[in-house]
Amino acid sequence: MKRRLLILFACVTAILASSAWVAWSEPGVYRWLVRLYTDRDFMHQILQRWGVFAPLAFIGIQALQVVIAPIPGDVTGVLGGFAFGQWLGFVYSTVGLTIGSLIAFWLGRWLGAPFVRRVTGPEIWEHLNFVVEAEGAILCFILFLVPGLPKDTLCYLFGVSPMPFWVFAVISTFARMPGTWVLSAGGAKAAAAQYTQLLLLIGVVAALVVPLYYYRGRIVQRLRKRS
Repeated sequence: MKRRLLILFACVTAILASSAWVAWSEPGVYRWLVRLYTDRDFMHQILQRWGVFAPLAFIGIQALQVVIAPIPGDVTGVLGGFAFGQWLGFVYSTVGLTIGSLIAFWLGRWLGAPFVRRVTGPEIWEHLNFVVEAEGAILCFILFLVPGLPKDTLCYLFGVSPMPFWVFAVISTFARMPGTWVLSAGGAKAAAAQYTQLLLLIGVVAALVVPLYYYRGRIVQRLRKRS
């Protein structure tokens, strides 16, 4: 048990130290990281340089974009399919997102509500703070499925809740899979120039996602009342 705690502490310390270094280092480092997460072609070039270690690098990128919540994850999800193909990209993305989600959950549980409140910001905290009093697996699953909600921020919020670690690990992993698969499939079809299939995929997904996105506020309010 002590050994596991020491390993977790070392990992968290490394992440926090890296984040602090980025925050206070030269502006060029920060701009490089921003470009890495927003420029698909640039990230693809970086992954190609890693060669056989590219999957590990990509998994690390996916995990980091969860822990540092403001980093956009859609670009990296598409890149997974673009660089590795539909199914390998899906697997690598899922592994990275799961690792990042568990780290964010553990940070929220370890550092407590004051830290999570600062990470989420006052607006999101007021909108989703009912999560910290919930422990239902169904609530967690629904929130991760609803498009437009900040999934990475939810990891920190559930860390403050009474939800057991293993329940969150299982539910968040499976709830992220549909969106992860869509992004990976879209990236793979774009890489293969299968534009007809890509447009068909976008049309089907839009028909399912747009209504949920439009009513996401009402869904959250109903979940708040029920919890």
